[in-house]
Amino acid sequence: MKLPIYIAKRYLFAKKSHNAINVISAISVAGVTVGTMALVIVLSVFNGFDSLIQKLYNTFDPDLKITIAEGKRFIPSDTVLGKLSNIKGVASWSKVVEENALLKYGEKQFIATIKGVDDNFQRINGIDTMIIDGTFQLEDKSIPYAVIGQGVAYFLQVNLKNILPIDIYLPRKDASMSIAPENAFSHEHLFPSGIFAIEQEHDGKYMIVPLKFANKLLGDSLSVTAIEVKMAKDSDPEAVQNEVEQLFGDKFNVKNRFQQKELFYKIMKYEKWAIFFILMFILIIASFNIVGSLSMLIIEKKKDIATFHSFGADRLLIRRIFLYEGMMISFFGAFAGVALGLIVCFLQLKFGFVALQGSGDFIIKAYPVSVRFWDVVVIFFTVLVIGYLAALYPVKYIVRKYLPER
Repeated sequence: MKLPIYIAKRYLFAKKSHNAINVISAISVAGVTVGTMALVIVLSVFNGFDSLIQKLYNTFDPDLKITIAEGKRFIPSDTVLGKLSNIKGVASWSKVVEENALLKYGEKQFIATIKGVDDNFQRINGIDTMIIDGTFQLEDKSIPYAVIGQGVAYFLQVNLKNILPIDIYLPRKDASMSIAPENAFSHEHLFPSGIFAIEQEHDGKYMIVPLKFANKLLGDSLSVTAIEVKMAKDSDPEAVQNEVEQLFGDKFNVKNRFQQKELFYKIMKYEKWAIFFILMFILIIASFNIVGSLSMLIIEKKKDIATFHSFGADRLLIRRIFLYEGMMISFFGAFAGVALGLIVCFLQLKFGFVALQGSGDFIIKAYPVSVRFWDVVVIFFTVLVIGYLAALYPVKYIVRKYLPER
């Protein structure tokens, strides 16, 4: 085993009689290096965006969300809620009411989702850390206030410095065709106290209000649309979810954060691996340089092949020599590509020299990066496999041409 590796190493680094072989070998290593580096960087950037989006969603979405399987609203049992509090791993829970409503601010109108929340809501998530203007205040001396998303504020042209309330209109449940249009809607108003910015989906959809205010507007003080649950840090998420599902039964859906945004997370995952395979295809094309390099080397070394053969080397040994050389090209290219990719990722993480383009206000200024160990491992060994397959053809067929069977 050591002999073919030794000869392959000498062939790789020794100067060839034809300079083109040296050039093609260098191009082969460079092609593998660039392709591997691109894979490490691109997948790390995708991981960075994935981690960032999860962090943003986690600011608003609860660990568990309990909703009724059929219908929209339900009246939670006090007994069941008491048992929910006693489940090991449940840190807190909050009652939530969501309903679409027409908002009016001055001359501007916009349809948004009002989200009525109780006093425990801030314990469930970290939305108070995402306030970009004003404060997260829903009530002061029994006076209700609203916290609105940045997108809703943009469409309504809300200015917290103006003493102007937001009017909310919601269709009455008991409305009929005989009722006058002006009496077909419940109407309340309240002042905005803060504006939050999480991401576009939430920012352009939600206005958070006190639960009592939402119930008054809806004319229903008992029913809710969901119960949001926060787990303890040291809890087993799967075990807690299973126990909550058993407590509420088949008539309710209990979804974790991934299940709440299942389609979105799946699309993100598919996009990542689609890019992986596209870049891998480019790397396969670049690996054809290995075929050319080994083919020319074998042709140049045909006298050496005959000499090895006369000294007793069989076809398998000679194949290994050139196969190991192709593997070395892939190995050095993969190693250099991974190293350079990690260096670029570290520099981007440290200094953020590649900034996000555009004139909008972004939560981050530079492309996020998150290097994951197993991604690097998969990339490295995939490149080695591609190199092995690329070297297999010229070794198998061209060596046979210059080395007949004994």
